[in-house]
Amino acid sequence: MTTTAGTTGVWADLIGQDRVVETLQRAVRAAGAGGNRHAMSHAWLLTGPPGSGRSNAARAFAAALQCAVGGCGECNTCTTSLSGAHPDVTLVRTEALSIGVDEVRELVRRAAMAPTMGRYQVLVVEDADRITERGADALLKSIEEPAARTVWLLCAPTAEDVVATIRSRCRRVELSTPSTAAITELLRRRDGVDPELAAFAARVAQGHIGRARALARNPSVRERRQEVLRLPGRLRSLGTCLDAAATLVEAATQEATVLTAELDARERTELSEALGLTTRGVRPRNAQAALRELEDQQKARAKRIQRDALDRVLTELTSFYRDVLALQTGAGAEPINAEFADDIAELARRTTPEATVGKLDAILACRTALETNVAPLLAMESLMLTLGGPG
Repeated sequence: MTTTAGTTGVWADLIGQDRVVETLQRAVRAAGAGGNRHAMSHAWLLTGPPGSGRSNAARAFAAALQCAVGGCGECNTCTTSLSGAHPDVTLVRTEALSIGVDEVRELVRRAAMAPTMGRYQVLVVEDADRITERGADALLKSIEEPAARTVWLLCAPTAEDVVATIRSRCRRVELSTPSTAAITELLRRRDGVDPELAAFAARVAQGHIGRARALARNPSVRERRQEVLRLPGRLRSLGTCLDAAATLVEAATQEATVLTAELDARERTELSEALGLTTRGVRPRNAQAALRELEDQQKARAKRIQRDALDRVLTELTSFYRDVLALQTGAGAEPINAEFADDIAELARRTTPEATVGKLDAILACRTALETNVAPLLAMESLMLTLGGPG
């Protein structure tokens, strides 16, 4: 195994995270014979901005812990660990708004098992910030008194997003936002993206690797971004503001429907078969309750996808008004949306920095409203009216 951070094996795609990779590699060596035992811990909390690669870092760490040579990236152990197919690596990523106590109890039960093939029983929770308080209570004992060969890898945007009793018992590793140059090189090397398109995608993604990849590989994603960035110049009346809000929410809802329709149908069929509902005359007890619970979970997943789609809209609008404010104040910052320079310059001329700050505050308030379950249409209407208002 090489000790050069982030260059080979399972670490190859962790760009701009040399310090983090070095820390995790030290832990992998400590887990082996003759290592520094203080470098390894049974519970880790990996934090970093969206798109920084925290879940990829957790998966790479899990694979390296299982791999005989510390994460070659080529053996069956590495490939199955990274994909979630390894019997001793559990990857948890929820599409719902939260991870409840029942799901956590199942993870705790699994954590208590001895590894069947690997060196460790590794549990990667990609959305640890979504664990409910009751779920955190169920998790606490497993982290306080772990099984001998169990490792918990929790991921969250910040440590403060995780319940205090959990984060205080984890070793923390914080990822940083990758540079535009690093993301450009990754897109060229890993995905074979044209250099010019890779540089564009990396610039407008603002450090979010997943977003950059989507922009580079999917023309429809680039088209949707352009439609959003044209909005500020079109919000001229009450009608255009309300229409814009309705269009954005409808598009987000449609995206959620497209992404979940097939999965919802398959889950319902599988549950019906498991309950015996496909057998004529059979009506198992509690079948309707189980179906209702599934429907509730599916609605929560669709709501999450819709909210994520709207959040991307807010991110694009934030970048636009950031460019406006930079021009108004003479900050000299490189523009994110250089291809919209004329629209940005026009808005900068006819408004004030104070008004632009107010619009940025309104975008932040809209994001908060969506997170607190305000109706999406109401939240977006309020935002569009503010963005289209005087000033």
